[in-house]
Amino acid sequence: MDRLEAMTVLVAAADTGSLSAASRQLRIPLATVSRRMSELEAHLNVRLFRRGQRRIVLTEAGRDYVASCRQILEEITEAERIAAGEYRAPQGELIITAPAVMGRSHVLPVIEEFLEAYPDISIRLQLTDRHVNFVEEHVDLAVRIGELADSSNLIAARVGTIRVILCASPTYLKRRGVPKKPKDLEKHDCVVHEGHPTARHWQFFGDGPTQTIAVKSRLSVSLAEAAVAAALDGVGIARVLSYLIDDLVRAGALTPVLENYEPAPIAASVIYLSQRQTPLKLRVFLDFAIPRLKERLGYRNAPDAGESCR
Repeated sequence: MDRLEAMTVLVAAADTGSLSAASRQLRIPLATVSRRMSELEAHLNVRLFRRGQRRIVLTEAGRDYVASCRQILEEITEAERIAAGEYRAPQGELIITAPAVMGRSHVLPVIEEFLEAYPDISIRLQLTDRHVNFVEEHVDLAVRIGELADSSNLIAARVGTIRVILCASPTYLKRRGVPKKPKDLEKHDCVVHEGHPTARHWQFFGDGPTQTIAVKSRLSVSLAEAAVAAALDGVGIARVLSYLIDDLVRAGALTPVLENYEPAPIAASVIYLSQRQTPLKLRVFLDFAIPRLKERLGYRNAPDAGESCR
């Protein structure tokens, strides 16, 4: 029995919650995964896990053994990185995830600039609005919008604050008037972004209680970029995230409205796994990308990097 392989399979099963998920992650047949687990339990003469309806459940001995296996595998990975020179020169591949629209508009240009500066590093950029699992999907770094869940093994650096803005073209506002309070929207055409529970019921904040307005929409779209385009064409008032329209507002092509009733800004952060020694390829990317993302997102007061997600 290859004990390192068995340890790798066991840790993958513990992280993913099932033998079949471990099989998919490691890209080895399920029968091989089951056999390795049986061999390992026979070798140790102890039960490591029990099968639940949907997930495996580690025994007490299994939890202790998985913790030890994880430490051993991390030390082996660390030794391989050192031997490969990963800490001497920035090289290798980075896997980065970012929300689809923000990734295209802000993260991708920074990555393109980074690749020119560091020819020995390659990057796989995954544009997705779902939150990926760092361990299961081998992700090095993620850009996320919103408050972060507590996690002792993740480090976060704030790179921006994103506003939720109502905007319209100057021609539309000249034709239909500028709304002064949320209730005025009942007399306006609005462009709604489908797929959100509050797509047609917009919430507004201020000194008084929260107001919810059922907006009149003659156009609904499935992409935020389409809502921006419709607002530019004078179709109506759109509610979008600020990073989509900052340049258009500065150019006078779109005008924000009802700014005094906006919700609190949403955080945009770069997050990555806490490690005993951060690989040089990741360190140089953080040093390169964080100040550039702050500049693109108009954020000046965030710490450069290093706060745990707690």
